[in-house]
Amino acid sequence: MVNLLSEDQVRQKINQGLNSLPLKDKRVLVIIPDPTRTMPVPLFFNTITAALIGKVSQLDFLVALGTHPPLSEAELLALVGLTAAEKAEKYTRVNLFNHAWQDPAMLVQVGEISAAQVEQISRGMLHQSVPVRLNRLILDYDQLLVCGPVFPHEVVGFSGGNKYFFPGIAGPDIIDLSHWLGALLTSYEIIGTKNTPVRQLIDLAASFIPRPRDALCCVVTPEGVADVFCGTPEAAWSKAADLSAQVHIKWVDHAYKTVLSVMPRMYNDIWTGAKGMYKMEPVVAAGGEVIIYAPHIHEFSAVHGAFIREIGYHVRDYFVKQPGKFDQIPAGVRAHSTHLRGLGTYDPVSGIETPRIRVTLSTGISEADCRAVNLGYCNPISIDLAEWMRSKDEDLLVVPRAGEFLYRLKPKG
Repeated sequence: MVNLLSEDQVRQKINQGLNSLPLKDKRVLVIIPDPTRTMPVPLFFNTITAALIGKVSQLDFLVALGTHPPLSEAELLALVGLTAAEKAEKYTRVNLFNHAWQDPAMLVQVGEISAAQVEQISRGMLHQSVPVRLNRLILDYDQLLVCGPVFPHEVVGFSGGNKYFFPGIAGPDIIDLSHWLGALLTSYEIIGTKNTPVRQLIDLAASFIPRPRDALCCVVTPEGVADVFCGTPEAAWSKAADLSAQVHIKWVDHAYKTVLSVMPRMYNDIWTGAKGMYKMEPVVAAGGEVIIYAPHIHEFSAVHGAFIREIGYHVRDYFVKQPGKFDQIPAGVRAHSTHLRGLGTYDPVSGIETPRIRVTLSTGISEADCRAVNLGYCNPISIDLAEWMRSKDEDLLVVPRAGEFLYRLKPKG
């Protein structure tokens, strides 16, 4: 059972963290998650603004979208818990910004990671330099403050910390490189692991940022906040990741033939809803199946859908063993493809691809579209959730709110 903080305790932890920072008369940019992460953003927003308005010379918030679609004005207000009237009357000088990863005019290069460094970090898997580009808004402020949750993550091991810079507010080069490195290492090996090559890469990239960086890293469940840690992005994240490993990893006794991942509405496409696969893959038996149940999802990706339809979903070696064939596809898209398809093999001679498990969509995406991208299909109308939940089948696992808790097999013995 996780001990949760009261709202007053959360506010106290945030205020203690803010009071430890030299923020008086500074211009402060707070970097926050988008709605695809569970976090009481309004509570943090209200506490931070109450503590800093009048103390700092400027206070603004930037949503770490990565490559997710920008939020509308109404969605930005809802994210931080404001009405339009409240924004106009009380928070008129507080700006809410979307990250714009595709707009070169909104990016600034702060450094470069050399090919030798990439080769060392990637254990020889990659041999290329990468420019470190970020949202140029960072240069307009004296202090950057990451404010976000930490969960097991398929690309980096555990989310949070400097991940709010890369990919959160980064340019496409390092977004693609970091995600492809994670794909080469495989989500199966990385997810829920604290210190990974991808974490080393983004921590190195963050060292180029020419502004002071601090963080409020929280560990959150759908029921509330377990704790809040303040410090450098590296130190605060480290403490949060240790707690997340206790809170967000569920250990089971045996592998399952079938897993039904019921996705909450915070995931509105497969690009984000694929977490129902990543977080369950370790407990699916070989030859088994993950079913992503999300009738509200109607597209693969609002941003990258055309690329996904072009290449489909495949195991890592499908791309690795056909060098050069998919270079025109952004590496981040290829990474997503392999993460959703999971472990498996590919024989370039026979052209036979053998995934370890089956991945099936039970969504608003048609059967024809699912088959076209190499995924299975199950009509969501055919699934009676209540009946599935009551099932005593020991080979079936139903996860009512999939996406943030990682499932793992208990070690034998």
